[in-house]
Amino acid sequence: MSYYVLVVILAALSMIGALSIDAYLPALPTIAQSYGAPLPAVQQTLTVYLFALAFMMLFYGTLSDAFGRRPVILGSLLFYLASSLGAAWAPSLSWLLFFRLWQGLSAGAGMVVGRAVVGDLFSGVEAQRLMSYISVVFGLAPALAPIFGGWVLAMLGWRSIFLSIALFSLALLIACWYGLPESLATNKRHAFHFKIIVGHYLEVGSHLRFMLRSIAIALSFSGIIVYVATAPVYILNLLHLSVKDFGWLFVTFIAGMTLGSAAAGQLSHRLKPAVIIASGYAIMVGAVIASLVYTGLFEPRVPWAVIPHFFYGFGMALGSPAMTVLTLEMFPKVKGLSSSLQGFIFMLIFSLVSGAIAPFLYESAFRLAMGTSTGLGLSLLLWWLGSRGEQEHGILSEEEQQLIEEAPHL
Repeated sequence: MSYYVLVVILAALSMIGALSIDAYLPALPTIAQSYGAPLPAVQQTLTVYLFALAFMMLFYGTLSDAFGRRPVILGSLLFYLASSLGAAWAPSLSWLLFFRLWQGLSAGAGMVVGRAVVGDLFSGVEAQRLMSYISVVFGLAPALAPIFGGWVLAMLGWRSIFLSIALFSLALLIACWYGLPESLATNKRHAFHFKIIVGHYLEVGSHLRFMLRSIAIALSFSGIIVYVATAPVYILNLLHLSVKDFGWLFVTFIAGMTLGSAAAGQLSHRLKPAVIIASGYAIMVGAVIASLVYTGLFEPRVPWAVIPHFFYGFGMALGSPAMTVLTLEMFPKVKGLSSSLQGFIFMLIFSLVSGAIAPFLYESAFRLAMGTSTGLGLSLLLWWLGSRGEQEHGILSEEEQQLIEEAPHL
């Protein structure tokens, strides 16, 4: 199978979860009007989806470790297609909530199992390079989805948003059926026994370095999550732009992340992972400092207010692939389970930042910058703590040691 076909399929799989979150957000008031329901009640369709998505992410990796990557991905896509069609034709809000629940339960397999596929087929710098391509698409989806949803809403109505998502999942199902190989050999699979699975979860979940690193990776995305969650207020009220000007925010992030991903893919063959990660953090720190200084001294206006977003996206896309690969390689025999737990952590951070923290930052651009800097500071601290033991005591996994030994010769 072509390397580039695999890249496209895995990148598309990583989009599903975020696409289902953000694409329909512009339509929430319209949906409320359509069902004659209050907006807070309709917003529960997002809460139900996020809960189901985070919960099921705990199991997809384990299922794929036991039954193989391909059956889990194909089965989840089939359920996702059916639930998307159900959401498009839901006759009432109760039915929409039901189908959103099933969307959440089936949407996380692509991201979780896709990362395990990368670990099965590649290692070292090749895995890091492929992960960089997947990461940029995963980061772009929350930025592009509201724009896409707004266009479809304006032209065809809110039900067509779910129909469009269903068509996307159908195309992806066909692509996976013909183009995605089974990457986990039968002799490497684990029996699906409850006690064994619980034991593996306890082993991975109690591993301090793994947990610290996984939380750090999720928090490094907070600089994007904060602004995506507050995009209407940020664009319309703080930057005083119109509904046609959302590109100032989203295109800026997209450009930075695209270039950062490209740089990560190129540098993975030339620099040690630790150097790439440190460079990514340094760029993000510079971006949040610039944002804090500008929003603290001036009334935010484009383009100056959004230039730091470009550099934040660049730094995040540069460092996160190496961070993800090094963290998943800590448990090479249960990569699916490790990926599940990592995805669950990410979704919890995503839900917390977007739902509980971002609303308290609406009042000013400076508060938004403060929120971003706090998330990044915590990410940097946790990553340092998660790496400190190996620096002081030489505690390295076999795969990490191989990465470090090979890097200078690449």
